Amino acid sequence: MKRDVSRRRVVLGAAGLASAAVAAGPTATAAEAAPDQRSAAPVSVRPGDSRYAELTTGVNRRWTGRPREVRLVRSTDQVVAAVDEAVREGLRVTVRGGGHCLADFVFHKDVDLVLDMSLMKQVSFDEARGAFAVEAGATLMEVYDALYKEWGVTLPGGLCYSVGVGGHVSGGGFGLLSRQHGLTVDHLYAVEVVVADGDRRVRSVVATREPDDPHRDLWWACAGGGGGSFGVITRYWFRTPGRTGNDPGKLLVRPPEEVLVQAVTLPWDRLDARRFQRLLENIGGWYEANSAPDSPYAALSGSFSLTHRASGGVGMLTQIDATVPDAERLFRQYVEAITEGVDVTPEAATRGLGELGPLPELAEPARLPWLRATRRLGTSSPMITDPAVRSDHHSAYLRKSPPATHIRRIHDWLSSDRVDNPMAMVVINVVGGAIGRVRPADTAVAQRDAIVKLLYQSMWQDPADDAENIAWTSGCYRAVYAETGGVPVPNGTTDGCYINYPDTGVDDPDANTSGVSWHRLYHKDNYPRLQRVKARWDPRDTFRHRQSVELPT
Repeated sequence: MKRDVSRRRVVLGAAGLASAAVAAGPTATAAEAAPDQRSAAPVSVRPGDSRYAELTTGVNRRWTGRPREVRLVRSTDQVVAAVDEAVREGLRVTVRGGGHCLADFVFHKDVDLVLDMSLMKQVSFDEARGAFAVEAGATLMEVYDALYKEWGVTLPGGLCYSVGVGGHVSGGGFGLLSRQHGLTVDHLYAVEVVVADGDRRVRSVVATREPDDPHRDLWWACAGGGGGSFGVITRYWFRTPGRTGNDPGKLLVRPPEEVLVQAVTLPWDRLDARRFQRLLENIGGWYEANSAPDSPYAALSGSFSLTHRASGGVGMLTQIDATVPDAERLFRQYVEAITEGVDVTPEAATRGLGELGPLPELAEPARLPWLRATRRLGTSSPMITDPAVRSDHHSAYLRKSPPATHIRRIHDWLSSDRVDNPMAMVVINVVGGAIGRVRPADTAVAQRDAIVKLLYQSMWQDPADDAENIAWTSGCYRAVYAETGGVPVPNGTTDGCYINYPDTGVDDPDANTSGVSWHRLYHKDNYPRLQRVKARWDPRDTFRHRQSVELPT
């Protein structure tokens, strides 16, 4: 299915076309903007407007731009009109969803037009497709609220409430339910994308996972290939593979009625090098042994926030589906296995757990309704709402427990005086489980047998502290992977990088001396196929950033 519109018709008739699309569209929920709002003109913000400064940067205030316009669009047709204008006038266009891009892919010195998707946040059930339609400007919490309250379903997506679904899904998407239900893209049925062809014709295309869909290659690329490479994603449709029937409540993942959740810290004054080593060996060994798709522990997930010694303690967050058999026993055995031999008593999280704020009420496992737990954890981060936060990030997938040398180097950097920042950290996000049911080539997400993914990051407020914090984060990362050229090359232990934690260093030959390209670190063997999709759908490289998929040579 595609919508071809002449330039003149798009520019002059977008409001009427948007109204018609709403009238013929899917059944809407309370998350849908009112029809009169959707048919209204887009909002244009230019230099001199009081809103300009807020709309030309994202969560990471290191990255800003000076575009000639930020356009807040309300419909797919308005996106078509905007891209058509950019193509005709030779403007560099980028897309902002939730504003959580960690690198300078959206806001940079060369951007002319930023398309802001935040007014497009409809969540609905499309009876014709038998799938849930989610516009790309919705945030994760808005999606969870709408899907769960009306239909009792959800997506296995991320923890942070304000992340935009547009970028989250295009990079694969994962969260606390992923070990049980897979990645977000494992439930992606279709995607609507505004593309520009070699003749500068701009149109919207719907691509599905159906085997006979002539546009299926575009669906595949958008299912984990990263944002900003093929076009502007305006809408997703979700349905769990194999689900059929007319009952929406049976077509997507149903979250647990209740979860058991605990958040504790292990104080740094008790964590000497030996105990730290044992803790990380326990973590790596446990997930190496319990990450099969059919593991009884697939319903258990969590993270570890290995914050700098200045924080006072490292954090451990654990959640399990409380409805699985023996959930409390599994939970208890897991905590015992992780802390065995560490000889440190976990304490209440009164000082926060990395990005998350204090969670003292979760010192003991608490039984909570799923949505309440999701909201409590997802909205607890003081850094996400900090208007001045600046940050630096690097990532690594692990297929096995980290080697002892890696653990020692992480401990050395977390204990060093190179920074005195409680928000300098290495976060261990656990994966595995159902994620491994899908083959690496079935979606664009190539890393399917990883057990954890590591996020090396630092967050701070003062621009004067940029150099010190960037040096700490990149220095720690390069030191850990020194034997493989400063990056986690795909091998038996490490498995590259996560595209949704973009690293502006992996394409720097001075930082990445491995001889392994940045695109192999992200995409591995899927990259040539991504390039073929790029050549078909964006042959003029209209949609690009410093790490977007390149046209084949």
